[in-house]
Amino acid sequence: MPPFTVLHVCMGNICRSPMAERLLSLAVAQRLARRDLDPGRAEELLHSHSAGTGGWHAGEEMNPPAARQVTTRGGTVAGFAARKLRSDHIDAADLVLTATADQQEYVVALRPDAAARTFVLGEFGRLLTALDRDALPSAEATPDAVYARGVAVVEAANVARPGMSLLPSDDLDDPWGRGDQCFSRVADEIEETIHPLAASLLP
Repeated sequence: MPPFTVLHVCMGNICRSPMAERLLSLAVAQRLARRDLDPGRAEELLHSHSAGTGGWHAGEEMNPPAARQVTTRGGTVAGFAARKLRSDHIDAADLVLTATADQQEYVVALRPDAAARTFVLGEFGRLLTALDRDALPSAEATPDAVYARGVAVVEAANVARPGMSLLPSDDLDDPWGRGDQCFSRVADEIEETIHPLAASLLP
């Protein structure tokens, strides 16, 4: 039940998935602001969180260049701590977005019943472009309405998926240990999916 919960998964949970976590929250807050509504209500409507398939960095802050991408785009890194993915994280998620196809396989191996709501980030972005938004539930800025709309978006994406093959470009490059330019490109690619997702939840 509400709020609509999105779980982002990468390998170490200090670069790609934390950027996706915080940039999605930011995108929803920005859409509320455009409606002259309190951006602080974003947490009532959407729970965006993340985890890594490995636990090497558990408890650590976001990687500094990843944190810079979040803050320079208007988001916050406050309170973030890396953690290892657990099955209960998957069970509680309405949508799971992974950085790569390998991580999607990891999630589905851990929880086979989550296959219909687990997507590679780039794959989900491509599926969103074909979405018939007129067929979705009403678009109100309430927890129940956003939850219903989010669940319908995930169901529609899963229905559209069988005819679409994964592409190498669906994966996000791992920017760890690389420069700010690489982190900026990866953050741009994340936004190419999460902005349409936020727009689908709150048009």
